[in-house]
Amino acid sequence: MQEIWNFIQESSPLFFIFKALAAIFVGFLIGMEREWSGKPAGIRTNIMVVLGATIFTIISFEMAKTYNSDATRIASNIVTGIGFLGAGAILHARGAVMGLTTAATLWVNGALGMLIGYGKFIESGIATIFIVVILYGLRRFEQKVNLHNLAEEENDTTDNSGLGG
Repeated sequence: MQEIWNFIQESSPLFFIFKALAAIFVGFLIGMEREWSGKPAGIRTNIMVVLGATIFTIISFEMAKTYNSDATRIASNIVTGIGFLGAGAILHARGAVMGLTTAATLWVNGALGMLIGYGKFIESGIATIFIVVILYGLRRFEQKVNLHNLAEEENDTTDNSGLGG
């Protein structure tokens, strides 16, 4: 098994394919949760963000080796670019701010893509599990808390002053 892995790492096109497939898989997993939740940034968007960040990270390190330059320059612009996408996902509607979780998901997808592009597959897998658990598991928790809060608000709005009305 180690021989196969060494061969993949030594073959730049194969390693690129491996990284790209890892990025697509991770983006798909996170995108599925967003699709199930009916959010606008679904499977394709999440895949594209992770894949794009992976490709930019690969390019960054290849250019740093070739031209003896700083690999972090492109990485910092990945964060900026995804921040711009996230800002576009945030909406102001009826006095409420919506889309913050979508924006944060796009942002963390960029970080996942950078991990994959750098070859940190175990770390990106662990982070993906955390992200999916947070998105799916905490959604149910938030729904329960919000229902509880709505019931409390209804009780708080009733006139308990005893003065009648």
